[in-house]
Amino acid sequence: MTDSKSLFEYDNQIRCGNKIICGVDEAGRGPLAGDVYASAVIFREDVFIDGINDSKKLSEKKRESLFDEIIQKSLTYCIATASVSEIDSINILQASMLAMKRAVEGLSIVPDIVLVDGNKIPSGMSCRCECIVKGDAKSASIASASILAKVARDRYMKEISEKYPQYMFEKHKGYPTKLHYDMLEKYGASDIHRKSFLKKFYAQHEKSD
Repeated sequence: MTDSKSLFEYDNQIRCGNKIICGVDEAGRGPLAGDVYASAVIFREDVFIDGINDSKKLSEKKRESLFDEIIQKSLTYCIATASVSEIDSINILQASMLAMKRAVEGLSIVPDIVLVDGNKIPSGMSCRCECIVKGDAKSASIASASILAKVARDRYMKEISEKYPQYMFEKHKGYPTKLHYDMLEKYGASDIHRKSFLKKFYAQHEKSD
């Protein structure tokens, strides 16, 4: 597992030319249902949080414990979303970019540079941005943003599961698992399912009917 210290050292190197840096990442591009989430985080230079890493490499319990510490130790943070209707309207990539843009714009401090996980920069950003491929395994700010986005989205899907208990969202969080497809077979799509993600599913059903 990546050493947390090296992630914070990476950010400090970037601070040599940019005093206020922001990390931004998204969560929920792959699921068949629910909003896509994004988070932006800014830390002070002297902050260190042990255990910070790419959210996908951490257990749910560890992410939950880090969530509160990240919020407590951040100078500012923002968690934002793009809705299911926006995903279906402009596609998941553009919706993810929109959620990240909203997260950065929701910060109470304007960063000198925004470190964006991946290889694309959200359009219309008002501050300087830099793409970092696999940034959640390199930058503490990006890794922290990935944790906030992931935990917030998982909590949202658990809340959604109370409204739509038949789909068992609390178990698969909307991802395309066998259980999720079984529930779709049985109950059809709900209004929080991404219709653009279910074209193949619908096509297969039309063939079998």
